[in-house]
Amino acid sequence: MARAKPDLPAAAQVRAAIDSDGRIVIRVTPGARQEALSVEGTQVQAKVRAKPQDGAANQAVIKLLAQALDIAPSRITLLRGATSREKQFKVEL
Repeated sequence: MARAKPDLPAAAQVRAAIDSDGRIVIRVTPGARQEALSVEGTQVQAKVRAKPQDGAANQAVIKLLAQALDIAPSRITLLRGATSREKQFKVEL
């Protein structure tokens, strides 16, 4: 059985959560059943299937965020929170 596509909000909603310096804070839930990205106000939450081992969950979040924003994953850099659930990314739009 094929995996379901991730549940993504509109790109405009995600862009609204990015500050003027191109930073976005995301609360991550690794090891989830389904991949999803949600925006509630200024709070962004990501659920990824990857386990938090060897940076796999961080890479999954970067890929998910890139899909939501329709940009290349190489334009997203992890700034803070490599081992934390609260992560800060730099996005080059």
